[in-house]
Amino acid sequence: MKFRVERDVLADAVAWTARSLPARPAVPVLAGLLLEAADQRLTLSSFDYEVSARGGVEAEVDEPGRVLVSGRLLADISKSLPNRPVEVSTDGAKVTVVCGSARFTLPTLPVEDYPALPEMPTAAGAVEGDVFAAAVAQVAIAAGRDDTLPMLTGVRVEIEGDLVTLAATDRYRLAVRQFHWKPEADGLSSAVALVPAKTLNDTAKSLTQGDSVQIALSGDKIGEGMIGFEGSGRRTTTRLLEGEFPKYRALFPEQSETVATVETAPFVDAVKRVSLVAERNTPVRLSFSDGRLVLEAGSGDEAQASEAIEAGLEGEEISIAFNPTFLLEGLSAINSPVAQISFTTSTKPAVMTGKPDVEAEATDEYRYLIMPVRLSG
Repeated sequence: MKFRVERDVLADAVAWTARSLPARPAVPVLAGLLLEAADQRLTLSSFDYEVSARGGVEAEVDEPGRVLVSGRLLADISKSLPNRPVEVSTDGAKVTVVCGSARFTLPTLPVEDYPALPEMPTAAGAVEGDVFAAAVAQVAIAAGRDDTLPMLTGVRVEIEGDLVTLAATDRYRLAVRQFHWKPEADGLSSAVALVPAKTLNDTAKSLTQGDSVQIALSGDKIGEGMIGFEGSGRRTTTRLLEGEFPKYRALFPEQSETVATVETAPFVDAVKRVSLVAERNTPVRLSFSDGRLVLEAGSGDEAQASEAIEAGLEGEEISIAFNPTFLLEGLSAINSPVAQISFTTSTKPAVMTGKPDVEAEATDEYRYLIMPVRLSG
């Protein structure tokens, strides 16, 4: 095998394909990156029996062939090369990488032992790449990180006609985002998939270069078994999580007693400042009254902080406390100049949504529900 490719093209393709390589592979070959050169194209693949990634770039192929090398080592090498064309060739059981005066020789892994990548499932529809990336980022922040509760480490994907709903929760907050897409066939309904949040987030961010992302589902029933994503000449598949996702819609309150509106940027800055004195897992207290929001943290002999900012209020005055990290992540995720927070009582979840300005109606395409922290005394 022998081919030439531009340094930036190679580094980008290797980095994307190697991102899902396992840190502790079950067998040594799963740490490898498969390079296949043919028909003036280089195809790179990775697979760990859970997640697969495949991408292709144009290359000057002198001798077609395929080889398996350490993915992380090749990624480190390719991003450190000078900005010149890179020539890659095989010599027996070695791979040589030459770029300018830099030269690397890498051992190969047994390519015959490398598992076949799964086939891409049937395309179910497409969505604009930037919409998909933004929606996934808004929801993935609320996914759990406790592997003993795997169903909470995923994002639930629900498809009903041309509407897609994403939901994630770690039991302390819940994020839900809806967007429209273009299904391949009419009548696609009740399709559900529970996708690992980290894989979905990494994939969504990496596929935004293209105009659209194809979403593919497979299984005995739509949404069971595997899901695939394709765009910008790249494709990835992942196995779905098993388990029962919470019935999250019932968590949203039917009505609110109090609704507050706050400009997002000053709110974020105030939370960051006040939470500087908050010890680990210590909440920030919010007191809403007409035209005013007072933020406080710390108590007793500890360091204390308070700050007041402008806020609109409809309904009864309320004091409530939140985990500052969860509060800040929600404020960042609404991606709006104005935050609207709806309350029932100080001990029940609050719902955060975004508004384009103070006078406008809140949009409900994204909702962030956050549990309050009970204050002692």
